[in-house]
Amino acid sequence: MSTRPSVEQVRTRYAFIKAHRKRYSVQSMCRELGVAQSGYYAWLKQPTSNHDQEDARLLPLIRASFVASHGIYGSLRVFLDLREAGETCSKHRVARLMREHKLRALPGFRIRRWSAGKPSILIPNLLQRQFSVSRPNKVWVTDLTYVRTWQGWLYLAVVMDLFSRKIVGWSAGPTMQRELVLDAVLQAVRRRRARGTMIHSDQGTQFGSDAWRRFCRSNHLEPSMSRKGNCWDNAVAEAFFGSLKKERIKKQIYKTRAVAVADIADHIDSFYNPTRRHSYLAGVSPDQFEAAHKRKRLH
Repeated sequence: MSTRPSVEQVRTRYAFIKAHRKRYSVQSMCRELGVAQSGYYAWLKQPTSNHDQEDARLLPLIRASFVASHGIYGSLRVFLDLREAGETCSKHRVARLMREHKLRALPGFRIRRWSAGKPSILIPNLLQRQFSVSRPNKVWVTDLTYVRTWQGWLYLAVVMDLFSRKIVGWSAGPTMQRELVLDAVLQAVRRRRARGTMIHSDQGTQFGSDAWRRFCRSNHLEPSMSRKGNCWDNAVAEAFFGSLKKERIKKQIYKTRAVAVADIADHIDSFYNPTRRHSYLAGVSPDQFEAAHKRKRLH
């Protein structure tokens, strides 16, 4: 029992017939190759199907979204980009085209597992892993990480608003002194003009000092501190650093600290806050999420 040829096989046979039609009759070739003569003539008028033409139109849009994300978007976020631009294709079609053209999102990193630690004696853990927040400036989280450069380590401190996952303050420098954290938090305070905001950190020496507690009091912030050695208490800040290193730094060693700072600034201010789609925020960026919240309040 003969099997029916696939669409691609039929097109290949049509192309063969077209290439040899001056040497052999179309009728005999169609008969020998098992294709309909009427189908061959229809194919001559439109060799590319409407489906393939639509794929060819969508592919540059998919590539543009993928490239704009620096190669970090998978099919779902690319699909959301296309939908926002007014396209009506399905997410399955986007996934198929990305798979066929080898547009693969960067893989993630493994998250280290930590055992539960002891709470801080001086500053309690007020957050208690309540990472879902109902309004802006209710809870901020702050943390530090390090980035490799040929000049030595660059230390980065960030402050994130848990409501929108927006980075509201950040600072970078060659040493991990408490001024680095204070600069980042002070930037957030000046930008957001918040009062009574909880600010959660780990048990680093920068956050356990008298200077840190005095700073929080003078800026109307309520400090909260993770248990010792437990990164899950500050998991959202840890997740941001993971995405930064996966999506932008990509294990590279920057030539200078200045180059690293410029690249990090571009990632935070030009991509992460205004553009990067966040699964926690239903597929929109932190800036878009806050703008939608503000519009909802006005109505």
